[in-house]
Amino acid sequence: MQKIFREYESTLFFFHISNDMNTEYILELNKFLESFILESRNEQFEKVLNERTNYFTVVLEDIYQPHNASAVLRTCDCFGIQNVHIIENKNHFEISRDIVLGSAQWLNINKYSKSENNTPHCLFRLKEKGYRIVATTPHLNDQLISEFDVTKGKAAFVFGTELKGISDSVKNIADEFVKIPMYGFTESFNISVSAALVLHSITERLRKTIIDYNLTTDERACVKLKWLRNTIKKVELLEEKFNELK
Repeated sequence: MQKIFREYESTLFFFHISNDMNTEYILELNKFLESFILESRNEQFEKVLNERTNYFTVVLEDIYQPHNASAVLRTCDCFGIQNVHIIENKNHFEISRDIVLGSAQWLNINKYSKSENNTPHCLFRLKEKGYRIVATTPHLNDQLISEFDVTKGKAAFVFGTELKGISDSVKNIADEFVKIPMYGFTESFNISVSAALVLHSITERLRKTIIDYNLTTDERACVKLKWLRNTIKKVELLEEKFNELK
């Protein structure tokens, strides 16, 4: 079985996959840990996993209001988006636990904060993984979100700061631009509202296609392990016991 890809190593919320953990090992570990949770809980995990996807992902660029970022995380969980990418340029990413309501522990949150402008690093990394970079902003070459072609391949939707929107870096790197129709005096939606409207539109249409948008076997195994680890108390001791038994 192949080695698990390293993307999950940098994920927040107690989730690390070492280099010697392959898919077969993780599947066996998951089966072992499942015996320490309620059957109803495991059934819920499997049900949610069946609807999880990495076909679409969300990128938050330099969000400075914790409640906005947290609301987007909650929305991603609700619509089955597994991976969220957080770009920290000037603003440090924080979670408002009263808003997120525990949803962050079910997501893979990838942070980019090593330089003054982390945007290109994040977006080009996503391009290398086959994602179209889709900027959410009115633009000369934009399209309505309802017109966005969900069948053309994987897409990463980028949402910018609350006041200025996406940066020039995003505009220069983006492959496509989408906008949400508005009919009032206000110039833009709140970022959390924008994310909800965009994700509702694209995930509803995606689920009506014949595209295989589900997690791969490797991805599913990694996510299941993350969820089990976040659920079981003193799980480190159980993993040590599992390794002793092998």
